[in-house]
Amino acid sequence: MSDINRDDDTIEIALPPRFVMGERVISRSVVRNDGTYNGRDIGEVLVHKGEVGFVRSIGTFLQQFYIYAVEFTGSGCQVGMRARELCTLDHLPDEVLAQLGERAALLDTIR
Repeated sequence: MSDINRDDDTIEIALPPRFVMGERVISRSVVRNDGTYNGRDIGEVLVHKGEVGFVRSIGTFLQQFYIYAVEFTGSGCQVGMRARELCTLDHLPDEVLAQLGERAALLDTIR
Protein backbone atom coordinates (compact mmCIF):
# COMPACT_ATOMS: atom_id res chain seq x y z
CA MET A 1 0.00 0.00 0.00
CA SER A 2 2.97 2.33 -0.03
CA ASP A 3 2.23 3.22 -3.68
CA ILE A 4 -0.91 5.24 -2.77
CA ASN A 5 -0.06 8.92 -2.99
CA ARG A 6 -2.20 11.22 -0.88
CA ASP A 7 -0.76 14.31 -2.65
CA ASP A 8 -0.95 16.57 0.38
CA ASP A 9 -2.28 16.87 3.90
CA THR A 10 -5.44 18.70 2.86
CA ILE A 11 -8.69 16.98 3.81
CA GLU A 12 -11.09 18.03 1.04
CA ILE A 13 -14.08 16.36 2.65
CA ALA A 14 -13.86 18.77 5.61
CA LEU A 15 -15.36 21.34 3.21
CA PRO A 16 -18.46 21.10 1.01
CA PRO A 17 -17.98 19.62 -2.48
CA ARG A 18 -16.82 22.12 -5.11
CA PHE A 19 -19.39 20.92 -7.66
CA VAL A 20 -23.02 19.80 -7.37
CA MET A 21 -24.87 17.02 -9.14
CA GLY A 22 -26.04 18.04 -12.59
CA GLU A 23 -23.44 20.81 -12.92
CA ARG A 24 -21.76 21.27 -16.32
CA VAL A 25 -18.01 20.88 -16.06
CA ILE A 26 -15.09 20.78 -18.47
CA SER A 27 -12.08 18.48 -18.24
CA ARG A 28 -8.80 20.27 -17.53
CA SER A 29 -6.76 17.19 -18.45
CA VAL A 30 -6.70 14.05 -20.56
CA VAL A 31 -8.03 10.95 -18.78
CA ARG A 32 -6.64 7.56 -19.77
CA ASN A 33 -7.87 4.12 -18.76
CA ASP A 34 -5.83 2.89 -15.81
CA GLY A 35 -7.36 -0.56 -16.13
CA THR A 36 -10.53 0.17 -14.16
CA TYR A 37 -12.70 1.06 -17.16
CA ASN A 38 -14.10 -2.15 -18.68
CA GLY A 39 -14.12 -2.64 -22.42
CA ARG A 40 -11.25 -0.27 -23.16
CA ASP A 41 -7.51 -0.90 -23.39
CA ILE A 42 -5.19 0.28 -20.64
CA GLY A 43 -3.78 3.65 -21.63
CA GLU A 44 -6.59 4.40 -24.08
CA VAL A 45 -7.88 7.97 -23.89
CA LEU A 46 -11.33 8.09 -22.29
CA VAL A 47 -11.74 11.87 -22.00
CA HIS A 48 -9.95 14.63 -23.89
CA LYS A 49 -8.90 17.95 -22.38
CA GLY A 50 -11.71 20.45 -22.93
CA GLU A 51 -14.46 17.84 -23.14
CA VAL A 52 -17.76 18.86 -21.50
CA GLY A 53 -19.63 16.66 -19.05
CA PHE A 54 -22.14 16.64 -16.22
CA VAL A 55 -21.55 15.65 -12.59
CA ARG A 56 -23.68 12.55 -11.95
CA SER A 57 -22.64 11.65 -8.40
CA ILE A 58 -20.18 12.61 -5.69
CA GLY A 59 -18.20 10.13 -3.62
CA THR A 60 -15.04 10.11 -1.54
CA PHE A 61 -11.65 8.42 -1.74
CA LEU A 62 -9.26 7.62 1.12
CA GLN A 63 -11.50 9.62 3.48
CA GLN A 64 -9.71 12.68 2.09
CA PHE A 65 -10.82 13.60 -1.43
CA TYR A 66 -14.09 14.10 -3.27
CA ILE A 67 -14.43 12.04 -6.44
CA TYR A 68 -16.92 13.34 -8.98
CA ALA A 69 -18.52 10.82 -11.35
CA VAL A 70 -18.72 12.84 -14.55
CA GLU A 71 -20.61 11.73 -17.64
CA PHE A 72 -19.00 13.08 -20.77
CA THR A 73 -21.66 13.22 -23.44
CA GLY A 74 -19.24 13.50 -26.36
CA SER A 75 -17.37 10.27 -25.65
CA GLY A 76 -20.14 8.53 -23.73
CA CYS A 77 -17.76 7.76 -20.85
CA GLN A 78 -18.51 8.17 -17.18
CA VAL A 79 -15.32 8.53 -15.15
CA GLY A 80 -14.33 9.53 -11.64
CA MET A 81 -12.35 12.77 -11.39
CA ARG A 82 -10.88 15.03 -8.72
CA ALA A 83 -11.94 18.68 -8.44
CA ARG A 84 -8.53 19.88 -9.62
CA GLU A 85 -9.12 18.04 -12.93
CA LEU A 86 -12.39 19.91 -13.60
CA CYS A 87 -13.66 23.44 -14.14
CA THR A 88 -17.27 24.56 -13.86
CA LEU A 89 -19.17 26.01 -16.79
CA ASP A 90 -22.29 26.88 -14.78
CA HIS A 91 -20.86 28.93 -11.91
CA LEU A 92 -17.98 30.97 -13.30
CA PRO A 93 -16.94 33.97 -11.19
CA ASP A 94 -18.09 37.41 -12.36
CA GLU A 95 -14.52 38.50 -13.15
CA VAL A 96 -14.09 35.52 -15.51
CA LEU A 97 -17.39 36.27 -17.24
CA ALA A 98 -16.30 39.90 -17.61
CA GLN A 99 -13.06 38.81 -19.28
CA LEU A 100 -15.00 36.61 -21.68
CA GLY A 101 -17.19 39.54 -22.67
CA GLU A 102 -19.58 38.69 -25.50
CA ARG A 103 -18.25 35.14 -25.66
CA ALA A 104 -19.78 34.42 -22.22
CA ALA A 105 -23.19 34.11 -23.89
CA LEU A 106 -21.84 31.16 -25.88
CA LEU A 107 -21.38 29.14 -22.66
CA ASP A 108 -25.11 28.40 -22.59
CA THR A 109 -24.87 26.65 -25.96
CA ILE A 110 -22.07 24.28 -24.89
CA ARG A 111 -23.45 20.83 -24.06
